[in-house]
Amino acid sequence: MKIKLFLFVMVGLMGAGDLQAQAVAKVGTSAAPFLAIEVGGRALAMGGAFVATADDATALYWNPAGLSRLNKTMVTMSHTQWIADIAFDHAGVSIPLSSADAIGLSVTSLSMDEMQVRTIFYPEGTGEYFGSSDLALSGSYSRSLTDRFAIGFTGKYVQQKLWHMSASAMALDVGVLFTTQLHDMRLGMSISNFGSKMQLQGIDTQVNYDVSPTTAGNNDKIIAHLRTDNWSMPLIFRVGAALDVINRARHRLTCAVDAVHPSDNAEYVNVGAEYALYNSIFVRAGYKSLFLEDSEEGVTLGGGLAYHMLSTVNLRIDYAYLDFGILNAVHRFSLGFDF
Repeated sequence: MKIKLFLFVMVGLMGAGDLQAQAVAKVGTSAAPFLAIEVGGRALAMGGAFVATADDATALYWNPAGLSRLNKTMVTMSHTQWIADIAFDHAGVSIPLSSADAIGLSVTSLSMDEMQVRTIFYPEGTGEYFGSSDLALSGSYSRSLTDRFAIGFTGKYVQQKLWHMSASAMALDVGVLFTTQLHDMRLGMSISNFGSKMQLQGIDTQVNYDVSPTTAGNNDKIIAHLRTDNWSMPLIFRVGAALDVINRARHRLTCAVDAVHPSDNAEYVNVGAEYALYNSIFVRAGYKSLFLEDSEEGVTLGGGLAYHMLSTVNLRIDYAYLDFGILNAVHRFSLGFDF
């Protein structure tokens, strides 16, 4: 019965994603695209189908409503050598305030090594170096309104830097999580990165301008700035379902499916599963970006270990293998504590 129920929900969400996948994509039309890089070795090994699970500290990213379901302080950390030697880092902590309230803090960064400035006249370099970096600082609050329904919010400050230029903005995430009475199937929804637009500003747009080039003797070196366009951040809407198909004392099998609607791409579907043995050994698999044309993402695999270090401290190590097609595979590790 549980398997049939989950398959029915999965087919429904996959059908919705397939119908919308024919829409015109808006790839490359958003600022701060690093906000769309997903976090957590566990969630990613499950194909990124995690909005309805969201039961660890990575709920700070996937669905802030899940924080109020955590009865311990949880910490998550990860470092990834992303595509093209770009470093991606994420750290977060969730703290329960009561049996119904929780808060969380997180920081996410994307950075690269400095590169030489090269021009037509100095192809070997001018002696200057430039760099690029992105940063997001977030604070979250979640509350369980009933024993089955929770809501959460995240406010974030986002900054991008490119040499002498920078842009910043504020954004909001909203999530809800509902546990049904139908075999305790979980339904989750979240909207991420709703906020102001970003516009690069700095001395690199400074020019000397002559307001009247035909007039003799006027000031032909008035300082002016070229105007850059402003761009919205990647707004992402997720809706998903998760069900413990098997849930016994020794082992558990969780299946999950998410339908994702981003503002800067076509819709797609993520599916995944997690098998837990004694809640200490985990095996996971999934598939990302179903129905998304020209996507390099696909199969995801991974696992994890949970180790009881002390009477009140637990250590968790998670790994995910992500297939990126011609961009080669990415290996994601994350480390977590709860106490």
